[in-house]
Amino acid sequence: MSESSLKDQLGSAVKDAMRNKDKIRLVTLRMAQAAIKQIEIDERRELSDEDVLKVLDKMLKQRRDAASQYDEAGRGELGDKERAEMAIIEEFMPAALSEDDLDSLIRMAISATGAQGMQDMGRVMNELRPQVLGRVDMGHLSKKVRAALAG
Repeated sequence: MSESSLKDQLGSAVKDAMRNKDKIRLVTLRMAQAAIKQIEIDERRELSDEDVLKVLDKMLKQRRDAASQYDEAGRGELGDKERAEMAIIEEFMPAALSEDDLDSLIRMAISATGAQGMQDMGRVMNELRPQVLGRVDMGHLSKKVRAALAG
């Protein structure tokens, strides 16, 4: 069983954080490793890079939601902590897509699926998901696809 390169990168980053005594970075990366390990144990399989990206993407979404809730509650320091963790996790994500690239991918997915309207949104999203994983916020993608299908 060989480890995926993304898991290797996380492991190396944990060691670097330990050497540099970077506590926030170390805690965040260990949380990511623990989440990955938990899924591997639960599902009794080695996670691929794509699976690891899904885990990291979910962690980003959780932190994004938490940061906005903390900000709304007037707890800026806790929101800042969530954003700091997001910045660390984002280092392991693929480069974000530009709006133009995203629009182009949406047009190609609509064309490839032959989507006619809102009833085809699921098919379009399923077509796009593997191409954009970790490169765009899925809520943002959903709004753009909805707008494109609405005409």
